[in-house]
Formats: sequence, C-alpha cells, structure tokens
Amino acid sequence: MSQITTIKALRALYGMPGEIVQNKCLSRLEKHCRNFITQSPYLVIASYGADGLPDASPRGDHPGFVYVESDNSILIPDRPGNKLVDTLSNIVANPQVGLVFFIPGINDLLRINGIASIHDDQNLLDLVKSHDKQPISVIRVEVKQAFLHCAKSLIRSSLWNPEKHFDRKQFPSLGKMIKDQLSLPGNPESRSAMEARYTSSPDKLS
Repeated sequence: MSQITTIKALRALYGMPGEIVQNKCLSRLEKHCRNFITQSPYLVIASYGADGLPDASPRGDHPGFVYVESDNSILIPDRPGNKLVDTLSNIVANPQVGLVFFIPGINDLLRINGIASIHDDQNLLDLVKSHDKQPISVIRVEVKQAFLHCAKSLIRSSLWNPEKHFDRKQFPSLGKMIKDQLSLPGNPESRSAMEARYTSSPDKLS
C-alpha cells in the first residue's frame, strides 16, 4: 500500500460525498444548532499553537454553559484549571479553532469552525457565570462553519451504552498514572479524594 499524498488520490479511494453532505455546512447558527448548544454539557475545542502543533482540549459544565450570543457568535467560559492555558495561548498565536459538541445519549454531533478571541469584559463574564461563580475569561468564537455530524462514530463506539462502559475499578486513577509517568515520590491521590476535591471546589482543579 502506498502513501496517499494528493486530493485526487483520496477521491479515487473514497469517491465523492452525496449532495446533502456537500451542502449541509452553514455559515450561521440556526434553530437546531442553537438548540444543540443549549443542551450540550461537553465540547472539545481544537486549536493550533505558534509552533504549528495542534491541541484538543475538553470543556464541560451544566447543559447550556456555552452562551449563544448571536447567530454568528458563541461564548465559552474558561474556568480555573491547571494554569497551562494551552488553548488560550494557541488562540493568541492563531485564532482559528474547531469545536465538537456532545449531548449524552445523543449520537449526533455538532461541529463549529471559527475565529476565536479572548475577553475579560465584565458584561461577558456575567453572561457565562455558573452558580454565581464567574470564569476567568471568555472565549468568543465567531462562527464561520456549522454543521451536524452523522452518528456513525458514536454508534460504532457504543459510547453511551452503559453495558459497554469500562469498569472504573479496573482502571488506574489519574493520580496513579501521573505518579508513574513522572516518577513522583509518595502515595498518589486516590480517585475518591480527587473526586471529592473536584466536587467541593469545582473551580480549583489543580
């Protein structure tokens, strides 16, 4: 098998998409896109750094934590975390981002591509505060493309099927994995202790 290096070779292998697929990409958020965002508690944001390397970062909160500002823009709260600010640093260097929105139990996905900017205006912070707690900053995404993604990947993965969920007790805790990766001394933080800390101080995750 040879390496595929041209679009022509790709099309020869995969063929062309159908008419609906070719035309489904929108330049704004209509009612179904808006509804998807307001029901979604989780997304992944992809960005690119000054070094050209990509990054994909999860974001999650209560359903509707992403605020639909208009048909052409959304606001994503950036809450306290590990202070690496990888996504924010990437946006400063290269504002182009891609988003994938998930709704638990729904196999369809919403994808948005756009131009991001970072803000700390009080008015914007107020729009995306949660339980009277404000984020540190807000990521505004100017929507350039929005489209619903077919359910095949989530159906194949059985992601929402509880019968296929991995037994958490059989998987090492995050504290254990990081301890091993970095050869840290002492006992790692237990899973229960970490979850209790997250629950009691959701804005202090590190």
